Amino acid sequence: MTSQLGAGTWVVLPTYEEAENLPGIAAAILAALPAATLLIVDDSSPDGTGEIADRLATENPRVRVRHRPGKAGLGRAYLDGFRVALDGGATSLVQMDADWSHDPAVLPALVAPIAADRADLVIGSRYVRGGAVRDWGLGRRLISRLGSVFARTVLSVRPHDLTGGFKAWRAETLAAIPFDGVHAGGYVFQIEMTYRASRGGARIVEVPITFKDRRVGRSKMSRRIIVEALLVVVRLRWDELRGRRPWRRSR
Repeated sequence: MTSQLGAGTWVVLPTYEEAENLPGIAAAILAALPAATLLIVDDSSPDGTGEIADRLATENPRVRVRHRPGKAGLGRAYLDGFRVALDGGATSLVQMDADWSHDPAVLPALVAPIAADRADLVIGSRYVRGGAVRDWGLGRRLISRLGSVFARTVLSVRPHDLTGGFKAWRAETLAAIPFDGVHAGGYVFQIEMTYRASRGGARIVEVPITFKDRRVGRSKMSRRIIVEALLVVVRLRWDELRGRRPWRRSR
């Protein structure tokens, strides 16, 4: 039934200065998955995003809010939200941006392979047949595409879109990944989590999406984030060649 779409699913939505985007994106997420829980993870946004999140939570019991003391990286916000959702009994989790670059209308297609027990991780992919990127210049397109190709080659993993952040996880798969030591940067966090899942034996499916540049505000991408991602990818592969297995919990 449509009313049960998303039952057991938690959508983890990190925010920082997303006051203009949050009300609309939250409504669209709840409409796309009528039985899901929305967890907003706000890093003490100075523009009042946290207060808007609290208001949404008082208006709708399906909305939860996690306030963090300050901005500490996208990866840390996601990991904090993942812990809350897993502790809350989530059976599947979605991670997505709050800036409309990830279309909430795709959410049913993203969680369907997990619900049908055909996948443990579903990636909303720009780089498979049917996927696309809009409103980016050539430079940004090259950085994203070449970053995925570089990581895919160095780490020897199959997914085509390793830098994207629109994903659905089976709760057991996510819970099996040791969060300690995961890098917090945006690009490298996305790469590393998929790498760890892949090495842990997860069934990974890519669903085509059309990625659109954010509607409001500025991109948080920087040269430092890009360089960090490249260095960490090389280090992950080097550690693996030396016998380290970061996708397994130590006994």
